[in-house]
Amino acid sequence: MSNQHSFTITLSNNQTEKEGILYLQSQDPHFILPDSKLRKLILRNIGISDKFYRTFDMIYSPGAIVQGNIIIIPDITKVTLIELKTTKKRLPNNPQGFFFGATENEFNLAELLGDQYKFCFVCLHPDCPSHKLLSLTELDSIIRTKRIQYQINLGKVSI
Repeated sequence: MSNQHSFTITLSNNQTEKEGILYLQSQDPHFILPDSKLRKLILRNIGISDKFYRTFDMIYSPGAIVQGNIIIIPDITKVTLIELKTTKKRLPNNPQGFFFGATENEFNLAELLGDQYKFCFVCLHPDCPSHKLLSLTELDSIIRTKRIQYQINLGKVSI
């Protein structure tokens, strides 16, 4: 029963994230959804291990040109990596009241990159759609509570 519930929540979260991506792109064409190849290339070009390629969802690149599958980024030093956090909850003062999960890698990469990595809080509620970009320093200043949760994968049992 709980596996079905977890699967349903994951599907719903994936759909909400897709809606968040579309919302951001409708607000500003400089929000770009990179594929894994581009993610790795960007990381290598800014001197970061490409092991972090799944640690951000989008990029923000002022001056970028997107023509179909071709993305031209004029200045790699001006690219901001974006970690998307999306909700349909009514948050008129976004991000106040936001509840989200984050990985240790997200915090590590945010610390490494400073202002070149932002958490983007997207509210999709029809009464108050909005987005708010926060650096790790800005995020740390408003975190009310933070706890660690372990996610564990077990291998074959040989008892």
